[in-house]
Amino acid sequence: MNKDLIERKTDHINISLEKQVESKKSTLFECIHLIHNALPELNLDSIDTSTSFLNHKFSAPILIDAMVGGSPESAKINENLALAAEELGIGMVVGSQRAGLSSPSLAETYSIVRKRAPNIFLASNIGAAQLLKGFGKEEAKKCIDMIGAKAFVIHLNPLQEAIQVGGEPQYKGIINKIRELISQLSVPVIVKEVGFGISKEVAIKLELAGVSAINVSGAGGTSWSAVEHYRALALDNKEKAELGQLFWDWGIPTAVSLIETRRATKIPIIASGGIRTGLDIAKSLVLGANLTGMALPLLRYAVVSKDSLLSFLQKTIYELKTTMFAVGCNNIQDMGRVRFTITGELAEWLK
Repeated sequence: MNKDLIERKTDHINISLEKQVESKKSTLFECIHLIHNALPELNLDSIDTSTSFLNHKFSAPILIDAMVGGSPESAKINENLALAAEELGIGMVVGSQRAGLSSPSLAETYSIVRKRAPNIFLASNIGAAQLLKGFGKEEAKKCIDMIGAKAFVIHLNPLQEAIQVGGEPQYKGIINKIRELISQLSVPVIVKEVGFGISKEVAIKLELAGVSAINVSGAGGTSWSAVEHYRALALDNKEKAELGQLFWDWGIPTAVSLIETRRATKIPIIASGGIRTGLDIAKSLVLGANLTGMALPLLRYAVVSKDSLLSFLQKTIYELKTTMFAVGCNNIQDMGRVRFTITGELAEWLK
């Protein structure tokens, strides 16, 4: 059992809950203006928020994005996340399963999700750096079997690895390893960032490598530079703490990353990174996302109770339905045809 890895995961949970770790950079969703429809010709209670993603039905286009697992306190958090996901019919990605591969007891902090949510779309997760350290087909299958996963997520976090005390910033050859693993697995492979965004150039490389979907995870939500800054301070590593401070607001705003990726590729896209309301979800769908991911807000409710998390998610879905009503859209599939305009900083980014 890797004691340092468990402590790191515990630190990440505590810092995210106790410190201000969000980027000061905006997602730029405020620059997206949906055109109001004063004659929607539909009833609010008839609006259908269900959608399909990678051949799995979702009652709403929401994915509980990768957060925790591999530390004692994460079992209860994952249990509450799973219970809410099962009740609402939405999906979930577990936190990085590297710790779960090292110990049966830690594996249970991940497998609890499938036990509590037997029917949801559930995805495994590992960091890209591990692909260069011997993680391959057999390890991926163990991760998938651990939770009965329907998909496999590889997360890209080069900047976080560079800032993290004990990080592994080795990325040379990653795209070939991703391509190789895709060819060996029977489940879809999704590649995501962790909060710094996917550029159009990276999106094209990923599509050519054969990934089934991309999670852009842009800037505007949790900053892992900030999280690692606080952790480095606690470990009395001044150099890494200063590096985390310097890169606190680094990244491609979520709206920019989403638009670039949609223009550059044809594969399904998950929008995440600072998604906080049903209005954010609606704007993501209008810009071409197929699904949206949320993490930090859900973590903060999940540590309280399943009911508080459920209440927040139900409120978010109602906000989405209200937005759909306001633009005259009866279902998720029609959201891509909603008229909108772009102003301000986002317009400057897209020039």
